[in-house]
Amino acid sequence: MSTSSGTPESWISSFCSLLGHEYFAEVSEEFIEDDFNLTGLQTQVAMYKEALEVFLGDNRMRQGERRNHSRIASDLSVIESSAEMLYGLIHQRFICSRAGIQQMSEKYELGHFGICPRSNCEQARTLPVGLSDIPGEDTVKLFCPSCLDVYVPPNSRFQTVDGAFFGRTFGALFLLTFPEYDLTKRGADVLAGTRVTEDDKDMLNGMYICNIAPGLGSSKIYQPRIYGFRVSEVARSGPRMQWLRDKPDDMSELDEARRFVEDNPDSEDEDDATMNLNGRPIRRLRARRKNGQGGQNGSPMTVEPNGVESEL
Repeated sequence: MSTSSGTPESWISSFCSLLGHEYFAEVSEEFIEDDFNLTGLQTQVAMYKEALEVFLGDNRMRQGERRNHSRIASDLSVIESSAEMLYGLIHQRFICSRAGIQQMSEKYELGHFGICPRSNCEQARTLPVGLSDIPGEDTVKLFCPSCLDVYVPPNSRFQTVDGAFFGRTFGALFLLTFPEYDLTKRGADVLAGTRVTEDDKDMLNGMYICNIAPGLGSSKIYQPRIYGFRVSEVARSGPRMQWLRDKPDDMSELDEARRFVEDNPDSEDEDDATMNLNGRPIRRLRARRKNGQGGQNGSPMTVEPNGVESEL
């Protein structure tokens, strides 16, 4: 294939432009050529070297380094299949890198990943994710940061894309990398690139509070009614598991660290102990100011994690 300028189109660009591959980012050749980024993939992909040459073939051919291979049609089919599998696994790692996640951010802003089909999410933009990092286990799903649920892509052409090519890390990492996206905005505000305002920049566990599941809560849950009367939860046709879409009215209740300090005001004392996962007490090492202890001027000392003492 060739572009309008007459230069041949790379395999990666051609692959990403195929119908159903709109979710994919174009992995840079620099990322692929770094052996560290490909660690462990040799054992997961058949005909690994031949598949890798499919990506870098154009570049190596220009440099006179490409080897000529005489392959029968069956071998070429296996190589092409292996190349798609290898590219997908590399893609899973690339979109978690700085360059890759930035490229996915641009696609997210343009709405390439679609919107949440849930009515109460009011067309919140979704992210492609996988439910497994292992190829062949499940297809790609769409994660909605508004209701924190996953959905099957509405178009059938996406339902053949392996979810492992996006993995389980990307969705959460994306939201932590770009917390300034205002997930409460819809329509024209989204197209205008609206960001979280200064008035809404109260953070909780690394996220702006206004962006924590804005599509959930008592006003965002469908209530079944018959002739205007709510259906009881104990009825045969009553609502089930609605607590899964509930969230506290006061989001500060989710700040467990602050609540622990408030409920245990004496936990910072030197003699208090916390419990580890095995149920054994752990005592914190604290600086003690006593006669004859401390630095040269009587200043307290603190013990660094590597065992080296330094003055406060």
